[in-house]
Amino acid sequence: MIEINNLSFSYSDTKSFIKDMNFSVSKGEIFGFLGPSGAGKSTLQKILTGILTSYDGSVKINNLEVKHHDNSFYEDIGIDFEFPSLYAKFTAIENLNFFGSLYTKELIEPMMLLRMVGLENDANKRVSDFSKGMKSRLNFVKALIHQPEILFLDEPTSGLDPVNARVMKNIILDQKASGKTIILTTHNMHDAAELCDRVAFIVEGEIKAIDTPHNLIMSRGGTKLKYSYLEGTKEIQRTTSLFETASDPILKRIINDNKLTSIHSSEPTLEDIFIEVTGRCLQ
Repeated sequence: MIEINNLSFSYSDTKSFIKDMNFSVSKGEIFGFLGPSGAGKSTLQKILTGILTSYDGSVKINNLEVKHHDNSFYEDIGIDFEFPSLYAKFTAIENLNFFGSLYTKELIEPMMLLRMVGLENDANKRVSDFSKGMKSRLNFVKALIHQPEILFLDEPTSGLDPVNARVMKNIILDQKASGKTIILTTHNMHDAAELCDRVAFIVEGEIKAIDTPHNLIMSRGGTKLKYSYLEGTKEIQRTTSLFETASDPILKRIINDNKLTSIHSSEPTLEDIFIEVTGRCLQ
């Protein structure tokens, strides 16, 4: 559905901002772009959505080279950028009705969308009176109104409280279950690990790794088992791989001798793997 080959892009004549990217995204997949601020994630989104067309290489969506798109291109994609694009003097329902009028496809009924994100009681309130989180939720459902096949979501849970963030993530998973393809741009590694089928680590315009969150974690050692035990009056702590516990002679001995004082498993987070692979923090 999405094919990127040898993609490069520059904002100037002297330095490439996106450098020789290659990847593909299958239908029905949630694919995450992960990286710190300024890594090139949002620029990549803008290229994929036809906003920036002066790129080198090939970017194809549904076999169409994006730089050659016409207005019909937007019938099949929905875009939710991090900063809402709404009319402040319009009410919530007026915004949805207006943006829905830009498409020829059958629309989802606006009040249904507002109910999905808990804004049904604010349908007739001006957006200028909305909080940041309310604007974020309205902007999100605006991207769904024409039932696009591909969703581009830029930090969709940013600024939301845990309850509303959970609502948004459930809707994203429902969209995937209905067969939608979703491109998720974020620096929230917890969201990425929970939602994405595959992720790409992006730093300074380059992809450093692409795989499933699970494979990335397991490739770096996977789950560890940490345990403590008494040796005389001294408490000693040790770590072993979860898959090597049966062959750990010390662990077997202290269990038999009833000297085990604590035991728990831990695994690296996706953020830990990102830092290890790229040498960069997310902020």
